[in-house]
Amino acid sequence: MNVTMRRVIVIPTLMHWRREVIENVFGVIPSKALMAANRRYYQQHIADGSHIAVVAELGDTDVGCGAVCLSEELPSPDNPSGRCAYLMNIYVREEYRAQGIGHAIVEWLLEKARESGCDKIYLETTAGARPLYMDMGFKDLPGIMKYADVQNCES
Repeated sequence: MNVTMRRVIVIPTLMHWRREVIENVFGVIPSKALMAANRRYYQQHIADGSHIAVVAELGDTDVGCGAVCLSEELPSPDNPSGRCAYLMNIYVREEYRAQGIGHAIVEWLLEKARESGCDKIYLETTAGARPLYMDMGFKDLPGIMKYADVQNCES
C-alpha cells in the first residue's frame, strides 16, 4: 500500500475534514458556532505554525487526516524543554481502516513533534483506536482529570 502524506494549510480543506471528524467521531452535526470557532482556530494557528495538519492519500483518494497542536508549558522533570505536542483529529474513513493508514498518519505527526523539539507528546483516543496507540508506544497518563463544568460550544 502506498500511503502518502500531504501537509494542509488551506482553510476550506481543513474545515471539510474537521466537519467529517466531528460528525463521525463525536457523532454530532457541528453547529455554525462550533464551525466558526474552528475556522478562527485554523486561521490563527496554521498561520503561526502551532498547528500542523496532514491528509493521508491512497493513490489519488484522500482517506484520512490528522494534526499536531504545538504548545509550551512550564518545564518539568518529565518535560525538560516544556515543548508539548498534542496529536489530534486523527481519523481514517471507515472503508480504509485496518490498512496501516492510521499508523502512517501518527508516525508522520510524531516526526513533526520530534522535529519541533517536543519532550511531551500526548493524545486523546477512542476505545477503538486505543490498541493502535498502545502498539506505537503510547501509555495511559495517570493523574489527569478534566474539569466538567465548562460551557459547551454547541449552544
